[in-house]
Amino acid sequence: MHTPAFFDAVPAITVADPLAETLGAAEGGLIDYRYVDAVKLAGHSCPTVAGAWLMTRAALARLYPGQTPRRGEIRVELRQAIDEGVAGVIAGVAGLVTGAANEGGFKGLAGRFARHGLLHFGVPMRGEIRFTRLDNGQSVELSHRPQTVARPATMSELLRDGLAPQAPAAARRAFAEAWQGWVRAIVIEHADDPALIELAA
Repeated sequence: MHTPAFFDAVPAITVADPLAETLGAAEGGLIDYRYVDAVKLAGHSCPTVAGAWLMTRAALARLYPGQTPRRGEIRVELRQAIDEGVAGVIAGVAGLVTGAANEGGFKGLAGRFARHGLLHFGVPMRGEIRFTRLDNGQSVELSHRPQTVARPATMSELLRDGLAPQAPAAARRAFAEAWQGWVRAIVIEHADDPALIELAA
């Protein structure tokens, strides 16, 4: 799989998953998630995937200062309904890293490690998404403002030409490169921009 070089420059998110440790899937339960994992899950790289990644990273840093986040011990709630807007994409990325799943998720092992029922949609809140530690109840709400990072001025034309029926390879490539350049600006250059990722305790 050949991906844009900037994917490798996005800082990884390391979590400790007690289930992975118990079943011998990862030594110490430590799992490194990278931006490319979110891309594989979503099947694409876009401002929404980038924003979901950055919100998840920021939330875990706030909830576990100086500690390794505990995968499977975090509840994730979204303001949007499951079939509204990009809620599903954002939830997928957050669930990948945190382990939070809806009713279809893992039911547990010997009464432990359950992941189902930790992902909820349509929850009233000020922010866009809320992460809550199950062990101490601490939570953080976040929103992302993709309009903070302006898309390339020529994006509309590039999209039109690149997605046109039987568009030439050069037009498709130009659109793809501009699109990923926009994503790069979000996830690399603005990764810590409080105007892009807004946190509220």
